Amino acid sequence: MAVKTDIEIAREARKRPILEIGAKLGIPSEHLLPYGHDKAKIDQAFIKSLEGRPSGKLILVTAINPTPAGEGKTTTTVGLGDGLNRIGKKAVVCIREASLGPNFGMKGGAAGGGYAQVVPMEEMNLHFTGDFHAITAAHNLLSAMIDNHIYWGNSLEIDERRIVWRRVMDMNDRALRDIVVSLGGISNGFPRQTGFDITVASEVMAILCLSRDLADLEKRLGDIVVAYTRDKTPIYCRDLKADGAMTVLLKDAMQPNLVQTLENNPAFVHGGPFANIAHGCNSVIATATALKLGDYVVTEAGFGADLGAEKFFDIKCRKAGLKPSVAVIVATVRAMKMNGGVAKADLGTENVEAVRKGCPNLGRHIGNVKGFGVPVVVAINHFFSDTEAEVAAVKAYVAQQGAEAILCRHWADGSAGIEELAHKVVALAEGGSANFAPLYPDDMPLFQKIETIARRIYHADEVLADKSIRDQLKAWEAAGYGHLPICMAKTQYSFTTDPNLRGAPTGHSVPVREVRLSAGAGFVVVICGEIMTMPGLPKVPSAEVIRLNGDGNVEGLF
Repeated sequence: MAVKTDIEIAREARKRPILEIGAKLGIPSEHLLPYGHDKAKIDQAFIKSLEGRPSGKLILVTAINPTPAGEGKTTTTVGLGDGLNRIGKKAVVCIREASLGPNFGMKGGAAGGGYAQVVPMEEMNLHFTGDFHAITAAHNLLSAMIDNHIYWGNSLEIDERRIVWRRVMDMNDRALRDIVVSLGGISNGFPRQTGFDITVASEVMAILCLSRDLADLEKRLGDIVVAYTRDKTPIYCRDLKADGAMTVLLKDAMQPNLVQTLENNPAFVHGGPFANIAHGCNSVIATATALKLGDYVVTEAGFGADLGAEKFFDIKCRKAGLKPSVAVIVATVRAMKMNGGVAKADLGTENVEAVRKGCPNLGRHIGNVKGFGVPVVVAINHFFSDTEAEVAAVKAYVAQQGAEAILCRHWADGSAGIEELAHKVVALAEGGSANFAPLYPDDMPLFQKIETIARRIYHADEVLADKSIRDQLKAWEAAGYGHLPICMAKTQYSFTTDPNLRGAPTGHSVPVREVRLSAGAGFVVVICGEIMTMPGLPKVPSAEVIRLNGDGNVEGLF
């Protein structure tokens, strides 16, 4: 029997009206702003009314370093949310929105897979409720106002060589990484070099995802450093009087989106910073709201735990005062074999020795997450080609690391295939063994924070940074930004900055190419190795096979 595609399964979903899903969480219909029948935004007034309520337990789903074999972190997040509801817990899923760039590129969407999906799948992976468009517009409004201010006399004395605010778009387009604007004569302004980043790398995206409410959003937008004068005095967004209009553009985007899983359980899908070039978590306002409405909130952090989980703990939890109860690390037998040196074409053949050889990547993530004081359980996301001996090898290895690995079949069986993991998560959460603490204190010097992440999470020997970068960090410390956490921009495929180096390498160095101050978001971005903040499309992009069929339905999304 042919296996149905994710989009075929999603299209057959028996969705309930979104007002019913809201009622499950006790959200009155007048506080839901429907976008059609199957998605809605939750208004700020209702969110504010929840402030006095106790919070539920927060469960983080993270993973090993991604491989071409596939891991299924979002699928496991959704499946676990359904599994917790199946065993009688009031659980809410919180995930990120999908970016159009990877949808039409190589990575695909962000709605889960198989019978552990969030729906409506097509809308979520395309324009959804327009949040990303609003973020793009707000970001580029500020870009336009910078150049407009210079054109009309530059009373702020902005040094055009020191404009640090670029432009963004929600698409992979390498041709826009470095460009020259304002060509064509006097009426078009003053030519200068700039470029585009992808929208998910925008500081506006990070700000929206870390803001508590609209007032906090406007303040953070005003705090954005957009440029410097010749004497290196910072110019802020509020100096250009752009923060108010940007907030207006983001007013609706700030409201969390409510949708549902295939099993009609509530899911918040809001915000979408990447984890390799941004902080990789859904919005604070969505997570905090879900914690007031559910007993359990299952959320994910992008890519492997070296990026997603570290930033979730050190940025999101630190800034929002969140205390996770359990961390689930997703792994697959196939990925263990790839880490053990098996080619993708040979993954269907049993190879227990390769599984054992690849397990140290998983082991390092287990140790790293435990270092934050959070109990760990491993979810083995099942594939049809997995053999009993291979699964047993992973379980035995994880047991040696002082944790438990549980085989999960949610992709094929929905919540019924992940009950065991749901019970284990409840036991760990109710056991009260979590003693969460970030990796470093606020008052540690910025470069020392970078070294701490590199040594304790990546297991590197050293951080390589030119004097100019070290001097820049010291200057930001002198300007009052030394308390900020670090957001590492690094390849997701390896603990190192070399995407081809799998496993659990040691003895490597972390080269820092550039540092950027995100004063509004409240962190310092550290760009390492060859990582790009504007990705390119692959040789054969997914866009080549995405189309409408004869019935008017979308095909090719995944």
